[in-house]
Amino acid sequence: MKRLRRLSARPFVRNSAALAAPLVAALAQPAAAAPIPLGDLSSYLNSMTTAEAPFTQINADGSISTGTLYIDRPGRVRFQYAPPNGTLVIANNGVVAVIDPKSNQIPQQYPLRRTPLNLILARHVELSRSNSVTGLRQDGVKTIVTAHDPKHPDYGSIQLIFTPDPTQLRQWAITDQSGQKTTIVLGDMKTGISIPPKTFDIGAATPRQVKR
Repeated sequence: MKRLRRLSARPFVRNSAALAAPLVAALAQPAAAAPIPLGDLSSYLNSMTTAEAPFTQINADGSISTGTLYIDRPGRVRFQYAPPNGTLVIANNGVVAVIDPKSNQIPQQYPLRRTPLNLILARHVELSRSNSVTGLRQDGVKTIVTAHDPKHPDYGSIQLIFTPDPTQLRQWAITDQSGQKTTIVLGDMKTGISIPPKTFDIGAATPRQVKR
């Protein structure tokens, strides 16, 4: 009877050691980094008056476009797509215009406030005090913020990705009301630069034959 108890104890000891090993290893790992606070992200966005960066756009169908992005906060942005695309997307005076320099059609226009991008271009960003933020999480070194217009969730949502030390906006993804997702990945961003006002002039960018 004593021998039976000794034999039955051995696998219990081995199993306990096997269970304890991953627990000890987990406790030895450093704690996961916390996301950048919303107040710090707001301060960063508010400090970004002007910016220029190359971008890569990943469309919902998997196709890829490239170009250069210009920002002049508040309210102004220009996406200048590289050839052979050549399209211009300009936001100014509360309007977003999609301009095809090769087309004779009138540019598509719609209110900036109807796009999630309005969050970045607002005159004063307060992520921590608004009801727009629906998610804040950490993924490795990246802080991921999900937001939308609480009064108009049908306008879609935006997911912003930041990295720390120093805080930088690296990419965003916009999901429209139909669930289609468009991702913008930013290259090296230059901030605090001088950008000519004409860069954001929708009329100047519209082909002459259309303006007539």
